[in-house]
Amino acid sequence: MRHTLDAIGLLCPLPVLKARKRLMPLDIGDELEMRADDPAAIIDVPHFCAEAGHVLIESREEDGAQIYVIRKGK
Repeated sequence: MRHTLDAIGLLCPLPVLKARKRLMPLDIGDELEMRADDPAAIIDVPHFCAEAGHVLIESREEDGAQIYVIRKGK
């Protein structure tokens, strides 16, 4: 199942903290699509996924925002 998170306007570390909180109740394998515009998210999101055991399955630019699709791991 795919869930969404709008982190537009939030600055580091809030996009990653919101993603962590949003992923917690999800089932393993569920996906979270997060929209962000914080320049630091380009570094923070992949690092968060690697450290937390999640998989960053997609990262792209769309309408001036970054879109991250994270598959929940452990």
